[in-house]
Amino acid sequence: MTMTYTYLDMAKMIDHSLLNPILTDKELEAGCELALAYDVASVCILPYYLKRCAQLLKGSAVKASTTIGFPHGGHTTAIKLAEAKQALDDGGEELDMVVNISKVKSGDWGYVRDEIGALTDLTHTRGQKIKVIFENCYLNDEQKIALCKICGDAKSDWVKTSTGYGTGGATHADLKLMRAHAPAFVQVKAAGGIRDLDALLAVRELGVTRSGASKTKEMLDECKKRLGA
Repeated sequence: MTMTYTYLDMAKMIDHSLLNPILTDKELEAGCELALAYDVASVCILPYYLKRCAQLLKGSAVKASTTIGFPHGGHTTAIKLAEAKQALDDGGEELDMVVNISKVKSGDWGYVRDEIGALTDLTHTRGQKIKVIFENCYLNDEQKIALCKICGDAKSDWVKTSTGYGTGGATHADLKLMRAHAPAFVQVKAAGGIRDLDALLAVRELGVTRSGASKTKEMLDECKKRLGA
């Protein structure tokens, strides 16, 4: 692949994912330390550990982030807002929220619009950023395009392909579709299946600015090796 990049270009694409529910306190702590050592964009961590994560990352260029309505999106809007408020109080700088997939598939766009708008407004009022997870494996292109428009109208910061816990992850077709239909100021995040440096470089070429990753060490070690760092 003929493109030029620096180590930091690649590291700052990565949201280091610590969302597996069986991770222990010790493993979560080690994950935060790894993210600091590799200077990634953020750590996306289990909500209960976010406060500790924010403490560990304080003063660094790595942001503390967590999930809202994860992984199924079926929580009430009130619960999602309560989760978001708690996360922001705990030091969260970026929130990854799951849309109400059932309402999307039901065509209840008013509900979907109101929920995304409310969560985006709350997050922005607190000076932080939000990523909206579609869970594309369950949706058709028309639904994905409608969500891109809603997120643009709401001024959400990212549209994101997947939770990583559905039946499929990020595909190039979906990433192209989302980049084409989301306004330029809305960034695109890939999640699910980005497991090596070549996969990360490939989605970068499609206009993706962030990617969820659990293989952060392997990807960035390979990056250093290729760059001779």
